[in-house]
Amino acid sequence: METILTYRGRSVTNQDITTIREIITAYPNSSRRFISQEVCRAWNWRQSNGILKDMVCRSLLLLLETKGFIKLPPRKLTPPNPLANRKKPPRIVIDESPLKCPLENVVPVRLEQVRKTPREKMFNSLVNQYHYLRYTQPVGEHLKYIAFSHDRPIACLAWGSPPWHIGVRDRFIGWPKEIRQKNLHLIANNIRFLILLWVQVSCLASYLLALNRHCLSQDWQRLYHHPVYLLETFVDTQRCRGTCYKADNWICVGQTTGRGKLNKSHQPLLSKKAVYVYPLTGNFRRELCHDA
Repeated sequence: METILTYRGRSVTNQDITTIREIITAYPNSSRRFISQEVCRAWNWRQSNGILKDMVCRSLLLLLETKGFIKLPPRKLTPPNPLANRKKPPRIVIDESPLKCPLENVVPVRLEQVRKTPREKMFNSLVNQYHYLRYTQPVGEHLKYIAFSHDRPIACLAWGSPPWHIGVRDRFIGWPKEIRQKNLHLIANNIRFLILLWVQVSCLASYLLALNRHCLSQDWQRLYHHPVYLLETFVDTQRCRGTCYKADNWICVGQTTGRGKLNKSHQPLLSKKAVYVYPLTGNFRRELCHDA
């Protein structure tokens, strides 16, 4: 069956368009949210935890309407978009006195998962104040951690959903496009790693990476109802060398192309970044390439 377009990994066919039109006709006075949920149920289009992909479907329906394939019912209301004018996280005051000592002086380190907890605001504030990329709200599945030494915050780590396609990563795994689209959620991307500026402790970064990867899959399972089998990160080699990832035995599998996810040309627009991965299990390829 001919594919009209592909959106967020799903191929849309003429039969899919017919299904959408039938749902719209059957419920002419319903909201667009209701229509998108019915489409998700008809397609069995769900997240890995079983929740309908309602927001993704609504974006797809708007795209199909723009291209003239369907006509959606009129909007019933336009809710405010909290992401459009998101305020910066408020500044949180913490102890900034210098901490320069051997690693044994800061252990034991308590690594606390703060996503959906009162301490998430502290994480957002610290990253926005002290990370060179600042804080941006992650999209999709993600976890946030604060590392504490003797109840004093010393570092922040965040993990999120991976990019759709990274050539060197995908070749390292060895998965075809169809399996990648299905199993991409089984990878976690280290999207932020911040050791607070006044903390100077040798080997702390690699220690925290090791500490975090030992609990990450279980925490992911607890919140999103599935494990992760591979970790990845992108290192801007113009800023840093990736020393902590090397020290923690991460594998450098190559470089990004520098084109970015929205670039339709073949010319690099961004700086190329080194791609590091860390398998959390010996059979990670079998898990990631599994087609259930």
